[in-house]
Amino acid sequence: MGYDPIWRDFSKARFKIEYFGKIKAAGFNHVRINLHPFRDNPGLAEETNTISHHYLNTLDWAISNALAQGLMVVVDFHEFTLMGHDPEKYKKAFLKTWDILANHLKNQPDSVLFEILNEPNSKLTPELWNQFLRDALTVIRRTNPNRVVIIGPGQWNSIDMLPKLELPESDRNIIVTIHYYAPFDFTHQGTAFAGKADKVDIRWGSQDDVRTLIQDFDRAQTWAKQHKRPVYLGEFGVYDRAPEPDRYIWLQHVVSEAESRQWSWAYWQFDGNFVAFDVRTEKWNEPVLRAIIPKTQK
Repeated sequence: MGYDPIWRDFSKARFKIEYFGKIKAAGFNHVRINLHPFRDNPGLAEETNTISHHYLNTLDWAISNALAQGLMVVVDFHEFTLMGHDPEKYKKAFLKTWDILANHLKNQPDSVLFEILNEPNSKLTPELWNQFLRDALTVIRRTNPNRVVIIGPGQWNSIDMLPKLELPESDRNIIVTIHYYAPFDFTHQGTAFAGKADKVDIRWGSQDDVRTLIQDFDRAQTWAKQHKRPVYLGEFGVYDRAPEPDRYIWLQHVVSEAESRQWSWAYWQFDGNFVAFDVRTEKWNEPVLRAIIPKTQK
């Protein structure tokens, strides 16, 4: 829903209420709602405005309908571009936004989780991110002392940056998220937004490829056990220009390795560049769906 016009004009929504039921029926147990409050609330980033009633009402609509289908909800602050470009400039607006959201959602059930920031990056270095996450967590804990909060490492929630992630030891209501798109040339081949529009036909699936994936996940698991933190694989996916069946083999391995370590996971994304569900035909991309949720698991 993050890139849906619904946040600015409900009448132009691509995402329909019945999709929550379709998501549940397909075998998923939660949705991750990507919020772009700066984009959708003019003036909020400059601290000259606040979050509109329409925006909060749309968020309430999404949460209530997800919960009605038995889906847990991750409320994800997805303004990673601006936050990475000039973190100090947007820090006050970032904290103000979380103050508003946390207060607004404070009476939601435990099945609603907060994700402080998707993919901190660039000028929001891992070291600076440690300061920002503590400040945001302090704001959230004023109204949501026991809410489960999701926090990931710097450099795009990279496994490599886990050793630099500093979490308050006394706060155990934290889940650590990591994102996985390795190898990037394979998962993002053909994507204009990543500068790879003409880079295609990259294969995946050799023994060395699988071994690298396992080693990457082992490193994350080792860190998680050392720090006694649960892991949420909050994003993974392959762009649809990748060769078949390599695309589906990669997805199968990622899910299998995550579940063997008892990690929760979320596929990127429902519709869009890494589409799992086609809103034009209102049908699942069956090869993708079956790769991540085999029929025997439904």
